Amino acid sequence: MTTTESAPQHATGPTIQGDVRLDLRPIGVNHLAIATTDMKAQLTYWAEVLGCPTKALYWMHGIKGTFHGFVELSPESYVAFVQHPKNSPDIQLGVSHAGSAGGPVTGGAMQHLALHVDTLDELLAMRDRIRANGVQVMGPIDHGFCQSIYFAGLEGLSLEVCCGRAIDERQWIDPEVTELCGISADELEALKAPRLREPSDGPVAQPPFDPAQPQMDFGPGINELLMARSDGDTWDNASETTPPVPLRE
Repeated sequence: MTTTESAPQHATGPTIQGDVRLDLRPIGVNHLAIATTDMKAQLTYWAEVLGCPTKALYWMHGIKGTFHGFVELSPESYVAFVQHPKNSPDIQLGVSHAGSAGGPVTGGAMQHLALHVDTLDELLAMRDRIRANGVQVMGPIDHGFCQSIYFAGLEGLSLEVCCGRAIDERQWIDPEVTELCGISADELEALKAPRLREPSDGPVAQPPFDPAQPQMDFGPGINELLMARSDGDTWDNASETTPPVPLRE
């Protein structure tokens, strides 16, 4: 098995081969990508209001005419912005945007984005930083397993900063809500303890197209073409690792 035929291995992440973690799962959000029509305004807001430095700004790989910008939450976690020339500036509350942390929005869309700090003191300091930049903040509010403040970002983003601890599912999974979601007792136990990964002898083959499964949308006929490629072909032809600005000694 080659690197290009499996997932590339990273020093800080789990490995696919060798010492396999049977409880393998994502360990955090590397980046959340948000559409924008004004990259400069978003990067400025996140730098000045929230203190998040810009770490990358370049032509998005493989997407013509599109900018990609990254602001850092931590060295392993970023918020990214994508400025596509066809991004719409139209905000439709209840459809494209929720407008608040409790508002309706289209299924699959981001309802709100919650950012993490370690302590209540840090949360209050973030509240003061945000207010000092002229942005109104609601809170803090104590939700039991987390404490939160709420405010608006640019382009209709609904934002939250919170601190909290590990959630105890024995206290925070409501039987009434579970039943209303159509989740049986056996299904709930499976949700609380996902099945362990069963190691395979080699890379798992690409499954055939199944309309019942979620699909990306690259355009008519393009999905089938891209998914028919081998992993090695995708690695070799889609990868772009050269930074736009070379370092000079």
